[in-house]
Amino acid sequence: MEEEAAEAVQLIDGEGEFAGDSAERFMATAGVAGCGLSYAVISIMGPQSSGKSTLLNQLFGTNFREMDAFRGRSQTTKGIWIARCVGVEPCTVVLDLEGTDGRERGEDDTAFEKQSSLFALAISDIVLINMWCHDIGREQAANKPLLKTVFQVMMRLFSPRKTTLLFVIRDKTRTPLEHLEPVLREDIQKIWNSVAKPEAHKDTPISEFFNVEVTALPSFEEKEEQFREQVQQLRKRFANSIAPGGLAGDRRGVVPASGFLFSSQQIWKVIRENKDLDLPAHKVMVATVRCDEIAHEKFSCLTSDAEWMDLESAVQSGPAPGFGKKLGYIVDVHMKEYDKEAIYFDEAVRTAKRQLLKSRVLNHVQPAFQKMLAHLRTKALEKYKTDLNLTLGSGKGFAASVRDTTESSLNEFDQGCADAVIKQADWDYSKILEKVRRDIEDHTLSVREGKLSELTNHAKDKLRKALAEPVESLFDAAGHSTWASIRNLFKRETEAILPEFRKTLSGFEMESASSEGTVSNLRDYARSIVENKAKEEAGKVLIHMKERFTTVFSHDKDSIPRVWTGKEDVRAIAKDARSAALKHLSVMAAIRWDEKRDRIESILTSTLLDGSKIMEVHKPRNHHFIELLEQVPPKYTLITPSQCKSVWKQFKSETEFTITQAVSTQQAHKRGNGRLPPPWAMVAIAVLGFNEIMVLLRNPIYMFLLFVGYLMVKALAVQLDINREFQNGVVPGIISISAKLVPTLQNLLNKVATEQQQHGNHHHQEAAAEAPQPQPQLPPLLLSPRSPMSELRRQHMPFSRVPLSPVRKAAPSSPSSTSSSTVSSPRNISEDQKPSPTVEPDNESNSAYSIV
Repeated sequence: MEEEAAEAVQLIDGEGEFAGDSAERFMATAGVAGCGLSYAVISIMGPQSSGKSTLLNQLFGTNFREMDAFRGRSQTTKGIWIARCVGVEPCTVVLDLEGTDGRERGEDDTAFEKQSSLFALAISDIVLINMWCHDIGREQAANKPLLKTVFQVMMRLFSPRKTTLLFVIRDKTRTPLEHLEPVLREDIQKIWNSVAKPEAHKDTPISEFFNVEVTALPSFEEKEEQFREQVQQLRKRFANSIAPGGLAGDRRGVVPASGFLFSSQQIWKVIRENKDLDLPAHKVMVATVRCDEIAHEKFSCLTSDAEWMDLESAVQSGPAPGFGKKLGYIVDVHMKEYDKEAIYFDEAVRTAKRQLLKSRVLNHVQPAFQKMLAHLRTKALEKYKTDLNLTLGSGKGFAASVRDTTESSLNEFDQGCADAVIKQADWDYSKILEKVRRDIEDHTLSVREGKLSELTNHAKDKLRKALAEPVESLFDAAGHSTWASIRNLFKRETEAILPEFRKTLSGFEMESASSEGTVSNLRDYARSIVENKAKEEAGKVLIHMKERFTTVFSHDKDSIPRVWTGKEDVRAIAKDARSAALKHLSVMAAIRWDEKRDRIESILTSTLLDGSKIMEVHKPRNHHFIELLEQVPPKYTLITPSQCKSVWKQFKSETEFTITQAVSTQQAHKRGNGRLPPPWAMVAIAVLGFNEIMVLLRNPIYMFLLFVGYLMVKALAVQLDINREFQNGVVPGIISISAKLVPTLQNLLNKVATEQQQHGNHHHQEAAAEAPQPQPQLPPLLLSPRSPMSELRRQHMPFSRVPLSPVRKAAPSSPSSTSSSTVSSPRNISEDQKPSPTVEPDNESNSAYSIV
């Protein structure tokens, strides 16, 4: 490190050009830039070939180029060279100036001499003036022009600082230094007095500008050892030269080491332009430039700082805990580094540049702060949403929950913002706070609408469940009091549900008008449920009329299916059935919300059902329809009079067949009961079949076998459905029956065996009972054609072990079969369904009988 520091480089070349690149490398290599104010600058002047470079090399360990005495006396140092002293503290820089009075420059010598001297005085703390001992006391000695030059250029410095002039007397003779120094000082005073000075410094003594020191050294060539010893003693005087009482002079205008190179370059530029050098202004200029450079450097350091980059990256993905503390620390570190490096520059400039750096740094980190606030904003909103849901789930009122949750979320956001703010900046986050408030208000409005909608929908669901099915049931059993029952149901359910809904709304702290409006809308919705259900049922009025007709026509007043034996008044029954259907039509014709009595049923009855000639003469049907239209407002009309007429016409056409079937059944029953063989035929049968009758009477087993065979054949016929099989032809019917005969016979035998076993088990259970149970009366054996044989046996087998005699299968077109089928599932009849002329047996049933 010491060898690198001792390397000398040319600061200003022989042509007067400043070597900036080589000087910058020197400052970096020698480590001068980081010394702050703890450095000293020494320069040396003197005549050419007076041993200046040799003295510096011996005194400071530098390696300036020295003159080769064997090649003659010539110019060795051109321009100004710079090097760092080795082993001298504090950091000391030495400038080796080109010698004066050289023949190589000729007449231009004085110009460069003055420029280099002024440059040395402006930047140096100590100026060594190298002179020969034998020149002291001479009027025309070589030291006088040099001193005049130094004093003259000193006057060109505005507010000059006090510099130490160390006169080094070379090749000292036997004359003691105590005798040489007074002579030298006297000569210096004379030269100072003779130099023209500004009016302000006309009477100023030289001691105000210079500390004059004198030392002497023996000849290097003749007394080298003695020369080296005294040089080492002189070297000690340069240790701690900038300390109070040290060799260095006044340091008021010293420039920090980091700005030394730039300051030197600017000073040389001003000197080359032959201008007076204003050191205070130059100091401000250097401070401005250097503080700019330091600020830029510290800003670059901050942007590339690993901690800052990690913090910036972390805040991009979410809230960074301790953001303000971490960011404040990072900014504080770099600002302190700026203060540390710029502390020696002009205070006003340093402060101004610090403010600019601070502003630039804050502008750079503020986006991260804004990002942090955005995350805090999102976090506050999410907290509000979560807390609001939890609070509402606990059953607290909506308005109270909103107030408490809003306050909690805003407090947390405010704390997060306070944590994110750094002490170096006065950042205002009130706008973000307002945005958070708006976010909360928007979400509150959304949740409020959702909750109100949810409550409303829940109340609507309750109303729909409470009204839809009961209203439908009332329409199914339509009668005189149907609409009165519907009005009572509507009033009861709304009075049970709406007050509860109104109580729930109180938690929202709504305005009275708004709350009542919501309740009114809900009441209107309940009315719409009833009206929509009425319209829906009105669309199916024909189906319900046919069901009502079938129910009344096919069943007696005890709801027992009718058996048309010929004694019933079909016409009267049909009229009652149609009257019941017309009553259903009148109920569904219009909506009755008021309790005012109407004449819809009477008008429809007189117009559609009675249709008497007398009424037609006195009141035409059109008049009745007009009267019906006046009874109901259009908005409550479900079925218009013309539609009633059309429905009734279709209804009559579709029920005519049922009435015809009933009449036919009565006639068939009468014919069946009246067809008995004539007496002579019965006598002939008894005479001619006497032997066979006796055989059967003597052998009852034959009769039993004959009866069993008849039952088997009858059961097989029912199972095989012979009538249907032969509909497609005789041959296909025989083939089909042949294929099904054996499997059907096996199934039949299996079922008979199973039922006999169940009957045996039941018989044993009855025998084991302590007391015999009274035999219940055998119920009427009335089964529809689709009733299975097993049902017949299940009802009658426990009461009689005698096999039932088979009876004739009911006619497929029997009205009783139609009525019983209709009663079993009255709602399965479609609107356009018509009774078929024949009813086919069901393959799924074991047997189908109509037993009376």
